[in-house]
Amino acid sequence: MQWLILILGILSNASASVLIKVAMTSTENPIEISKPLSIISNFTLISGVGLYGLAFLLYALTLTYLPLNVAHPILTSGSIALVCIASVIFFGESLSLINIAGIALIILGVCALTVKSL
Repeated sequence: MQWLILILGILSNASASVLIKVAMTSTENPIEISKPLSIISNFTLISGVGLYGLAFLLYALTLTYLPLNVAHPILTSGSIALVCIASVIFFGESLSLINIAGIALIILGVCALTVKSL
């Protein structure tokens, strides 16, 4: 159960980042600091912020089941990897071979940090 909660936290965190990127780059419903209603009426932005809140709650709940030195690196690295993949799929951003190697090294590093903690 704790792993499911952590995975949902990772998905929420990464989805929040994607939604906020969509909201901030939208030409149909642009956000302007000088117009506060453009901020609070932007459903995509509010959804992203809400998902960050949900990710925080799921992370906090995960900490009741898993040690901090396991939960935090997995949440962080999982979110980083998913955001990189989502940026390629949804925004046409590119990942070089060195970027992919970096993601793989982050994941390997987290595995190395957490293997003895379980």
